[in-house]
Amino acid sequence: MGKKPNRAHRAAKRRARQGDADLWAAQGTETPEQVANALAAAALATAQGDAGVAGRCAAGLGDPLTPQLEQGADLAAQRIIAQVLANGWLPGDIEQAARRRVDEFAVAYLRDVLATYMAAYTPETIDDMWREQLAGMRMWWSATRPHLGQWADRHLLTPVEAATTVIQALGLLVQLPKLELIRPLPGTARGTGSTHHADEKALTRVRGLLAKAESTSFPEEAESLSAKAQELMTKYALDRVLIEAAGPAPDLPGARRLWLDTPYTDAKALLVEVVTRANRCRAIFASTWGFTTIVGDEDDLDAVEILVTSLLVQATRTMIATGDPAIGDEHSRSRSYRKSFLLAYATRIGERLAAATEATIADAADRERLLPVLASHQARIDKAFDTLFPAVSPKRTTIPSAAGWDAGRAAADQARIER
Repeated sequence: MGKKPNRAHRAAKRRARQGDADLWAAQGTETPEQVANALAAAALATAQGDAGVAGRCAAGLGDPLTPQLEQGADLAAQRIIAQVLANGWLPGDIEQAARRRVDEFAVAYLRDVLATYMAAYTPETIDDMWREQLAGMRMWWSATRPHLGQWADRHLLTPVEAATTVIQALGLLVQLPKLELIRPLPGTARGTGSTHHADEKALTRVRGLLAKAESTSFPEEAESLSAKAQELMTKYALDRVLIEAAGPAPDLPGARRLWLDTPYTDAKALLVEVVTRANRCRAIFASTWGFTTIVGDEDDLDAVEILVTSLLVQATRTMIATGDPAIGDEHSRSRSYRKSFLLAYATRIGERLAAATEATIADAADRERLLPVLASHQARIDKAFDTLFPAVSPKRTTIPSAAGWDAGRAAADQARIER
């Protein structure tokens, strides 16, 4: 009894798919505007979960690759990318999201879409972080011909494959949620003269310590080197806040997004959180997309980014080392064990980084003057964070493996972090 309705349902879906293709062919070939509307509609359907609509629309529009399709693709892409950027997404964020959600062809197409969009702005009106993230995204194609055909030739794609990729790329863009605007939009930046003057000598010393930490095969030495790096960063930061307190009003705090690779992104986000806390910053994790936004002074953000990158390498290496295939320890290679290991590792490292920071502050020569300056500094960071994220809710994380938790804390406890 149940099979006939199922057959009828499948037949209806087949007719609907054919109807889609006929609709694209009938309505989407006359003008670039119609093509742009058809591509936008197909992108929205893709974002809503219709995985086959991109191919069906492309079959109706993409063979051959007409001038209307090429111009319509440019129209749709530029309209959608403008909205996404206005919604707070940075070029680097879009590329990171694309690398996680679509294939390499769609990633390449979106890079070109960004390059086209940015060509309308003069360099002095583009924020420094935007320019850093746009490095390598350039208009390589000839302006005498439409982009899409040249792009398809470059990647050896058929017209239908190219149109399918365009829809899939735009489908990603239309599902990106609105984010906090953490950097000025193109055309509104105050110029290329940045007030961010990081002490490159100090950062070079920190990077040198962390490079040694990443290269050693001894966890105790790695964590001792990391703690020394934290001590240097803290000393540099304390000198800086005292100098800033004696001068004019400091700049507003900055913000950055750090993207985390799967798996175990929640455990890695905890590691980011403890590092930001030890360096006078605030952090919030967007679990759906896999990035953490950190708020703080630009120099502190530099320090956080450098230290997080290194500690993630060290933590992952140590985690893998605990699961030695030679002894047949299957549990130590399970997801529950490794997640618990990283959570425990992050927790204990956070305790040690905080202790190293507190010890450095306690030993400061001008401690009585320093403490109220640090309190004022933290209040400024908290105010900026609360302005960007007025409604923050804590998230609980379960520990699925007691053995992994114990091993993670043990690995972090082996560090000799005394100065």
